[in-house]
Amino acid sequence: MRQTLTFLALLAAVPAGAALAGDDCSVSRADWQPREAVARLAEENGWTVRRIGTDDGCYEVKGRDRDGREIEVEIHPATLRVIDLEYEDDDDDARGDARDPAPGGSVAPPPNGLFGNGARPRVQVN
Repeated sequence: MRQTLTFLALLAAVPAGAALAGDDCSVSRADWQPREAVARLAEENGWTVRRIGTDDGCYEVKGRDRDGREIEVEIHPATLRVIDLEYEDDDDDARGDARDPAPGGSVAPPPNGLFGNGARPRVQVN
């Protein structure tokens, strides 16, 4: 019975391992597009590139998107297809705990009378 359970546990782990291995870009280096092509792709998408590297056989671009958010993009080296785009956590950013605050004066308050004169909002309970 114990051997059967061990075998079933191993059998269950095989598909999970195969799925994780599917995330890698298994392409011969001879078939890779040059880094310049990755840089052009980034420029076309409005990304500001901090670093172009490789991870698990894929190109990895770290930088910022056109809105200034920090990104990490995984790109297939042969087709230059974007496999994964992640927005990085800003906790280590010099701005402190605020996440992507709007620049002062760039966003108008809603036209509901609560924020117009600087007075504390009035609450009415019905």
